[in-house]
Amino acid sequence: MSSDFEAYEQDFGTITAEITNKVGKIPKLGGEEKTQLVLNVDKQLEEVRELLEQMDLEVREIPIQSRAMYNSRLKSYKQEMEKLEKDFKRSRIAYSDEVRNELLGDDASSSENQLIKLREERAHLLDNTEKLERSSRRLEAGYQIAVETEQVGQEILTNLHSDREKIQRARERLRETDANLGKSSRVLTGMLRRIIQNRVLVFILGAILLLTIILAIYFNLRGH
Repeated sequence: MSSDFEAYEQDFGTITAEITNKVGKIPKLGGEEKTQLVLNVDKQLEEVRELLEQMDLEVREIPIQSRAMYNSRLKSYKQEMEKLEKDFKRSRIAYSDEVRNELLGDDASSSENQLIKLREERAHLLDNTEKLERSSRRLEAGYQIAVETEQVGQEILTNLHSDREKIQRARERLRETDANLGKSSRVLTGMLRRIIQNRVLVFILGAILLLTIILAIYFNLRGH
C-alpha cells in the first residue's frame, strides 16, 4: 500500500510543479491564450484532486501504527493544494501592466474608473472565494471526524466481537471441564465402592477360614 501512496506522491509533485509554473504566466497573458491556459490549469487541478482522493483511500488501508505519518504527509499536500487553488484564482483576475494598459486604453479617466472597478470586483471575488474555502475546510474537517469516528466504532465492534468469542470459548471449556469432573467423580465413586466391597468380602472369607481352622482343631482334639 505504501508503494502506491509514494507513486501518487511523485505524480502530485510533478503536476503541482507544472501548475505553479503556469499560474505564474496567466497574469501576463490575455484573450484566447489566457483562456486556454486557465482551462489547462483547471484540468490539472482536477487531476490533483483525484490524486488526493486516491492518497486518502490508500492511507485508510495502511495499518494503524503507520497511519499517522501518512496522514501528516497527506495533510501537507492538501494544504499545498489549497494554496495552489488560491494562487490560481488570484491569477485569473490579475493582469500585468502591459495587459492592463491594453484593456484600459489611453483615456486616463476611463482607465482609472475601469481600474477601480476591476479592483473592487477582484476584492469582492477574493472575499467570496475565501468564505467558500473556509466552508469547504469546515465540511472536510467534519467529514474527516465522521470517518475517524466510524473507524473507531468499527474497531470497538471488532474488539467486542472478539472478546465475545473468547468468552464463549471459555464457557465451552468450562462446561467440558465440569463434564469431565462429573465423569471422574462417578468413576472414583465406583472404584471406592468396589474397594469397600472387596474388603468386606476379604473380611468374610477370613472369618470363615478362621472358623474352619478352629473347628478342625476342636474336632481333632476331641477325637483323641
